[in-house]
Amino acid sequence: MATSKRKKYFLIAGETSGDIHGAKLILAIKKIKPDSLFMGHGGDKMKNAGMELLEHTDTLGIMGFAEVIKHFPRMLKILNKTIIEIKKYEPDRVILIDYPGFNLQLAKKINHLNIPITYFILPQTWAWGKKRIKLMKKTLDQAICIFPFEKEWYRSQGMFVDFIGHPFVDSITNEKNSNNLIDAQKLGKNIPALLLLPGSRQQEVNKHWEILLETVSRLKDGIKNLTVTVTPSPGINIPKTPNDFVIEPNIKKAIQHSTAAIVSSGTATLECAIQNLPIVVCYKVSNISWYFAKFLSDIKFVSMVNLIANKEIVQEHLQGNMNAKNLIRAIKPLLDIQNNERKNMLSEFIKIKHKLGKTGVYNRAAEIVVCRKE
Repeated sequence: MATSKRKKYFLIAGETSGDIHGAKLILAIKKIKPDSLFMGHGGDKMKNAGMELLEHTDTLGIMGFAEVIKHFPRMLKILNKTIIEIKKYEPDRVILIDYPGFNLQLAKKINHLNIPITYFILPQTWAWGKKRIKLMKKTLDQAICIFPFEKEWYRSQGMFVDFIGHPFVDSITNEKNSNNLIDAQKLGKNIPALLLLPGSRQQEVNKHWEILLETVSRLKDGIKNLTVTVTPSPGINIPKTPNDFVIEPNIKKAIQHSTAAIVSSGTATLECAIQNLPIVVCYKVSNISWYFAKFLSDIKFVSMVNLIANKEIVQEHLQGNMNAKNLIRAIKPLLDIQNNERKNMLSEFIKIKHKLGKTGVYNRAAEIVVCRKE
């Protein structure tokens, strides 16, 4: 009796968050097809999940227009090498995870190979790069989104996408008990605890850190018993960390034991919201990157919390407005558990959670990848 061929997948994740998503997707695919094979670019989590690693996220994580131009020759070399590896490996499917600058170029370059392509964690084309829609329609046969508003937007552009829910909902095993625990921890202590999440890329941390240090120093002048925790992303160096700062690598633990947070814009903003931690959002890039971002983007907000709500729930202090004065004014009310501004923000977070879908996100993604007929 003939045995069925083992399915081979080539995955590409270029950043820390993509590595997390990729690893969980690999494990979900293995539940359906345990003998599946995986190769591609990612991080330690994808490697530990069973993928043969070709290029690590540490060498791929670049953002900002100026930074992309600076590293363009190296990234072009990696792109060409990736195409060669895909041809040699002959996968049954290529799975692209976020990282659109690289992944969409790759999709274009391998389109003639007639290998089915899944895009998991879609590019923020609705923010900028709407011209990418034409390329996506031409090259992708599966598109999977994780934000509720993306499904309607992409379909309005004539592109079919599946909304599977946001992966963060899978981290809440018992939402009611989890939230009660977190609230009890915060209400049960009188010491305000500030969490700093300075960014998932080294260049973000380098831009943000001095401003965050000044913010904390001035906050402590008025809040003598303030405690400060920092959660660095994997592979990130936090420079000149004061001795009284607590370094907590586990973000969920850090969130549970904090009163409020200052967060670099990114997925961490949503993770805090889901776990009922009031936040202030900040972000700063090079001036040229900021200029191009403002020129190309037509969205009102940068944080996912505000984008999902389609209104300002959390304050955003960006580029020139990211300074100690603004951050202090924004975070102080959130460090007071009796403050109405804090209470209103937490009420809005409940509405956000209801929009993010049900648990089983990665299992639904795996079903689409493995079981749906092309």
